[in-house]
Amino acid sequence: MVFSPSRWVLQESDASIFSFLRLLLPRSSATVPNASEGEEMCPVVRGVILDHSLVLDPGKVGSFTTAAKSLLRRLHYSKIRTGVSYGSGLSTDKVNLLKSVAEPYSCDCLLLSGCSTDAAVGEITCAWGDIRGSILYLAPNLDALHKISCRCLTIKDVEVTNAYPKSSRLDINKLEELPLTICRLNKKVIESDVVTVGYIMKPSREEDFAKRGALPMCPTPNGLMFLPLTFDLPLSLQLEDVDVVLHKATDEIVSIDLSCQAESSYKITYTPGMQELQRHIECHSDCFVVDPLKNIYPVLDRLTIQQILLGLEGLKIEGRNAIRGPHFLKVSYFDEPDLAKRLLEAKLSLPSIVKPQVACGVPDAHSMAIVFRDEDFNDLNVPTPAVIQEYVDHSSTVFKFYVLGENVFHAVKKSTPNADVLLKLSERNGLKPILFDSLKSLPTDSGKQNPGDQEHNIDLGLVRDAANWLSKTLNLTIFGFDVVIQEGSGDHVIVDVNYLPSFKEVPDDVAIPAFWEAIRKKFDSKAVEKQ
Repeated sequence: MVFSPSRWVLQESDASIFSFLRLLLPRSSATVPNASEGEEMCPVVRGVILDHSLVLDPGKVGSFTTAAKSLLRRLHYSKIRTGVSYGSGLSTDKVNLLKSVAEPYSCDCLLLSGCSTDAAVGEITCAWGDIRGSILYLAPNLDALHKISCRCLTIKDVEVTNAYPKSSRLDINKLEELPLTICRLNKKVIESDVVTVGYIMKPSREEDFAKRGALPMCPTPNGLMFLPLTFDLPLSLQLEDVDVVLHKATDEIVSIDLSCQAESSYKITYTPGMQELQRHIECHSDCFVVDPLKNIYPVLDRLTIQQILLGLEGLKIEGRNAIRGPHFLKVSYFDEPDLAKRLLEAKLSLPSIVKPQVACGVPDAHSMAIVFRDEDFNDLNVPTPAVIQEYVDHSSTVFKFYVLGENVFHAVKKSTPNADVLLKLSERNGLKPILFDSLKSLPTDSGKQNPGDQEHNIDLGLVRDAANWLSKTLNLTIFGFDVVIQEGSGDHVIVDVNYLPSFKEVPDDVAIPAFWEAIRKKFDSKAVEKQ
């Protein structure tokens, strides 16, 4: 191996390294989806070893760089084994520190003697001989240690049982490019129709999905590989290798102006990175997106969703419970002189729940209030324009439904109490409105009612019909909606609709395959349309 001031490199001349890689790259059943029994399999990347100098933060003792932390988490959740190597010259204290930093990421610490490449190969083989797949070994070039902070990485694409062409090269300038490199290598060695899904969502959401195994870089059983798209790299470079774009665009919204009546005229300001993706999608008609940005516009606007839900009237069948949206009224200002009259005309009685018209993507989209008196609308601390919505007595029970393609799942959760309980809570505070953030805390009842007690009241066939209707009407693949059952009437009332929910209340062994299936079927159906 050679070391230069500005590059981390595996050289083609390091024959023993490639011998080691060939040794650890058996053709196994661990990789290619849809292969028939007895068919030889190509090895995909199942392990990554990084020299400690590539991951330790030089400016913060005892810590990995931000890029390294993100990379190691993604590799771990993709079930790609990770290791950090160090030489015999590292002091005992520093080795112990390295191990303590690596442990939270389930990252092995490997001592490589450094006396020869062959010795390093033998040591890795001994430690990781059980790996069923390829291993990328990234080590610094030892000619100029003072330049190692450059983090400009070049990996020589290696020949592995003829799976990787020996003559090709992959130049990687920083660690953020490694997921893209892994997807490229995996796609090269897999001859089946693997689909690369590039995704964009905020880190906390990605973590929630990834730790449940939903976003693996290695192929899923139905042939999907997930690639995190990063705004730290040119999107055009990453999208060259992407077949499908999956997004939670609402995570990238800076502001929304709903003053225009038409959805197509909404003024939505995205982050610069999301704007770049939006321009790419608009300029490349072959860029397949799940789901198109314009399809999510209705879920950004509570008024639009309420108006769409009026169409549920078409599902009404004699002798069956109704499924509907709540009664509602849009207000531009709370001091409108005829507000009380308008509430009556909209079939709204008090208490009512007041929500911002903007449903998501901005900080105060979930600032809500429950109002008990007409006069309390004055100076109400809820952003306008707003939607005043019927408050439905529902025995403190909400049914959360998740639509993943053709599959519909649900979970039962505790919700806000009935109006009489809320009234008692408000009386303690002079009947003032109850203000809350629906993402953080909800008004609750101290009673011990079990939400599961209401499950026998739900008409799952009715809700599935509504789910199918919503899927066609909104043209969305993955979305969720909340249903409450009105006491007395038995009406099933849809009180919220959202795009790409986490569906974490559904068991992973059921939800994750359904998530993959929804994306794959959507892609395959689009491919058929193009033929």
